[in-house]
Amino acid sequence: MSLKEGSMGGYCIVDRLVLDTGVLVEYIVLRSKFRFKVSKLFNMASMNKIKLYISPITLSEILYVVSKIYEAAGVPSPNIEALDYVEWIRRKTEIVKLSDDIIFRTGELKKTLRIALSDCYVIASAEAVNAAPLFKAVEKEMMPVIDELRRLRVKFLEEIEV
Repeated sequence: MSLKEGSMGGYCIVDRLVLDTGVLVEYIVLRSKFRFKVSKLFNMASMNKIKLYISPITLSEILYVVSKIYEAAGVPSPNIEALDYVEWIRRKTEIVKLSDDIIFRTGELKKTLRIALSDCYVIASAEAVNAAPLFKAVEKEMMPVIDELRRLRVKFLEEIEV
């Protein structure tokens, strides 16, 4: 079993993904639209059927976002729970080491795409490890550059089959 992404009536196999923050948030929100799909991705990674990566910037961002989600949900010790989640993610993914190439490529992507810097890091990190960047959904700021994002192999949870 591999991850499949629709491509003009057929499927192409994607076996290496760099996960964005939105994908990781889907996993902790019990009623989220894509929770089951993200859970399957983690299961596939545990069975070595796919390889999951994360950018260090995403790891920092997920700590912040998850602690705020847990705080809003009334979870006791939201920061400790968020740190536990970050450690769990670290065991399930490989952290892409920042390099000069990734740093400069991120800057170039930011100039041309004009999307969030953290999203540019996901894309540049994916290029560095020959993986597809995976985002939860197309964001408003991505719409004007969606064709370019497709050229950069960007995938969205709603489009993939696991």
